[in-house]
Amino acid sequence: PKMAAARPLVSVFDASSGERTGDGVELPGVFHAPIRRDLVNFVHTNLAKNHRQAYAVSKLAGHQTSASSWGTGRAVSRIPRVPGSGTHRSGQGAFGNMCRGGRMFAPTKTWRKWHRHVNKNLRRYAVASAVAASGLVPLVLARGHRVDAVEEIPLVLDKLGEIRKTRDASAALEKFGALADVLKAKASRQVRRGKGKARNRRFVMRRGPLVVLSPEEDGSVGRAFRNLPGLKVTNVDRLNLLDLAPGGHMGRFCVWSKAAFERLPAVFGSPDAPSELKSGYRLPRPMMANADLGEIINAPAVQARLRPTRATKPKVERVNPLRNKAAMDKLNPHAKVAREAAAAAAAA
Repeated sequence: PKMAAARPLVSVFDASSGERTGDGVELPGVFHAPIRRDLVNFVHTNLAKNHRQAYAVSKLAGHQTSASSWGTGRAVSRIPRVPGSGTHRSGQGAFGNMCRGGRMFAPTKTWRKWHRHVNKNLRRYAVASAVAASGLVPLVLARGHRVDAVEEIPLVLDKLGEIRKTRDASAALEKFGALADVLKAKASRQVRRGKGKARNRRFVMRRGPLVVLSPEEDGSVGRAFRNLPGLKVTNVDRLNLLDLAPGGHMGRFCVWSKAAFERLPAVFGSPDAPSELKSGYRLPRPMMANADLGEIINAPAVQARLRPTRATKPKVERVNPLRNKAAMDKLNPHAKVAREAAAAAAAA
């Protein structure tokens, strides 16, 4: 598939016929937003904690006995012990986290800090980065989406609002090569590992495409798409980072309706114009207009200002004169005479 983020126009396809329509749509400014993997991961990690349900052990657990220590002098540890006699339980250690039937260490409480607050500007920055990443083919492929047969990314479809049945939605996705990603998600359904399988979340499944609709279309069209496995339907006015970057990994395959795609400039604005729907919000501006550092360094204008390469002296390996006769003779010319005299004295 082609990468639309490098072109000013994005092709629009007819959802019913599969043909291109018109001259295309101008690429919204949000697709040029800086892609901040670190920021997306941070925001996702914190936002994902906000739907957790509080859990804790009973405050009585491990303390439902009148145990007390036997004190010293009985050759046993001073841990509290269950009173009574005539049963295995009597005399057993109690209360401590090291005891069988005792309480855990630091019993969990329901008033733990479960939720995390994330600044609004950070959340908006992360969503903008995730939308921009969804328009880059390498990032979409790296997430594992099956988009080899998709002609262009982002995929923008006209007349998407006319679809009312799931079979029509499936046929529309098949026309543009997007059904392969749905089938991939369907084939990935398997039983969850661990205890979650017994807690009403028995199966797990990979994520498929994200269908983004305008507020006018989000209704009957959403009901037509929502039964496809792995596919999620969302509103362009309420784009969520948990949907755009599942697991904190950017590059989800998005299928945009034409109305939703044309609404993106009003939702996000641009670095030069504020958003119409978010009060006073402007898209973040990239730190570098050209992020290709190699091209900048090798540019003739930069190379012309650099000093010439300095000639370096060859490195001479240092030798030990106590072991090397030539090095010793260089340091001490009399050493050779002394060696010859010593050899002559030894021979005599």
